[in-house]
Amino acid sequence: MKKPRALFWRIYPSYLVVILMALLMVSIYTSNAMRRYFHEEMTQGLESRAKLLEPSVVPSLSPLDEAALDRLSKTAGQRSGTRITIVLPSGRVVGDSKESPAEMDNHAGRPEINKALFGAVGQSIRYSNTLSESMMYVAVPVEERGSTLAVIRASIPLDEISRKVSSIRRTIFLAGLLAAVISALVGYIVARRIARPIEEVRKGAEHFARGDLTYSIPTPRSKEMVMLVNALTWMAADLNERIHTVNRQRNELEAVLTSMQEGGIALNMDEQLLNVNQAAADMFKFKPENAIGRSIQEVIRNPQLHRFVQAALTGEGDADGEIRIYQEEERILGTHSSPLRESNGKRIGTLVVFHDITRLRRLETMRREFAANVSHEIKTPLTAIKGFVETLRDGAAEKPEEARRFLQIIENHANRLAAIIDDLMKLSEIEQKGHNRGIGLKRESLAPVIKAAVDICRSSAQEKNIAIETACEPSLSAEINPHFLEQAVVNLIDNAVKYSGDGSTVRIRAAQDGSAVEIRIEDDGIGIPRSHLPRLFERFYRVDKSRSRKEGGTGLGLAIVKHIVQAHGGTIDVASTLGKGSTFMIRLPSAS
Repeated sequence: MKKPRALFWRIYPSYLVVILMALLMVSIYTSNAMRRYFHEEMTQGLESRAKLLEPSVVPSLSPLDEAALDRLSKTAGQRSGTRITIVLPSGRVVGDSKESPAEMDNHAGRPEINKALFGAVGQSIRYSNTLSESMMYVAVPVEERGSTLAVIRASIPLDEISRKVSSIRRTIFLAGLLAAVISALVGYIVARRIARPIEEVRKGAEHFARGDLTYSIPTPRSKEMVMLVNALTWMAADLNERIHTVNRQRNELEAVLTSMQEGGIALNMDEQLLNVNQAAADMFKFKPENAIGRSIQEVIRNPQLHRFVQAALTGEGDADGEIRIYQEEERILGTHSSPLRESNGKRIGTLVVFHDITRLRRLETMRREFAANVSHEIKTPLTAIKGFVETLRDGAAEKPEEARRFLQIIENHANRLAAIIDDLMKLSEIEQKGHNRGIGLKRESLAPVIKAAVDICRSSAQEKNIAIETACEPSLSAEINPHFLEQAVVNLIDNAVKYSGDGSTVRIRAAQDGSAVEIRIEDDGIGIPRSHLPRLFERFYRVDKSRSRKEGGTGLGLAIVKHIVQAHGGTIDVASTLGKGSTFMIRLPSAS
């Protein structure tokens, strides 16, 4: 194999080409410098010619002798081969070697004249519309006692300068052309020797860039290029192995993160996001691709989480906690953090895992409240029954009047216990059937259901002289279970009657509202404070506990209504103004 030659000996001849190109640039610069030199010489010559006329012009200016000034201009211009123009301060031309002054425009706006009127020598190069050629103008002020009496302007065509410059440029161009030909020949030879191995390296680099890290680059002849190709080949092999390892680990990690229902966020020691799965992004409403590299404070606005992350990063072991987030509704997230470490044991950050425990916490709260409420509701009548039984056993049974009164009280508490148990069983039945979609819905008219509910409540309404008004078209229908829906309407009407004053009115309206049927129960009663509305349909929840028990309610009526409506696939809402009344609105789907 031929011994590779050093790359220097392949590149050196190209420096000759660089030198020749530099000479060409110098030649171009020299040409421009010569043009500037000729311009400067011509400017000085025109200035001298104008100043030579100044002594001859002054006598004809005071008093003004325009004819003499014009003759002087024409004579001087003919002798010097220069166009001479004499202009008064007003811009009026009084003498010109080429044209009649009377036919010439006012020259006050000419740049060289304007500058000369301010006491300086003005010069300009521009196209002359009068002579139809490019001219160089030099204007010299004629002053006496600090006052400008006139301006003498000398001008000459640029043809002479152009001819001289063109001649020089032709010479320079021929020399540059010869140098370019030589440079092209030398460059071609050098390029043929250098471009081929570089092109092969470029092709190999493109293969590597496309991921083809097994591509083999042909071995070049120069020593430096052989070293470069070997380095690229070794780099590609090592990179190929590393990429396979990284891809395998990344795929494994992505599979784990994607399959997790829990949210996961990995952070470095500066609280910047290293990785995040889609579950965490959905929890906190952000895009994962826009979050990587940003701080947790920028991506998620939650002070509780920020404090937890800071504590996790400063701590040594795992940590657990809870945070609350507020989006469409409050959600509770359980948090668990574990340190992130490199293979050498150095800590690089922490991994925070989130799991939604909102439903769990709510169920725990409801279970505690339900157990407490059931215990309280059942314990109260049982305690009373036990007390009166003991009283009867201790001798009250021997007194008929007192015995009958105590037995009546015992019966009332027993009836209350039965009502509570009956409502609990009814609620359980509705929940079970609604959960299994087994309440038996079929299209029925709403008018008979509402009429039956009103008939059940009419006697209690008459006792308080309360009028019940109904409005429901006979043709109005929906997918319902008449028995359960009647129970829901009865509970709402019964509440309206209980908490309305004597002589008031309860209004029941049923009508089509878009794709739903709406049933509204309105009363003019005591109303419900705004703070109680969110929990109004919870079991055993009472706005006024003492009054509710006095009215004989079990605290389960509205909970039963809510579950009946949900079993129908509908919704229930309430609007109330304290002291003015309440409106309960049931919306049921009307389409099958």
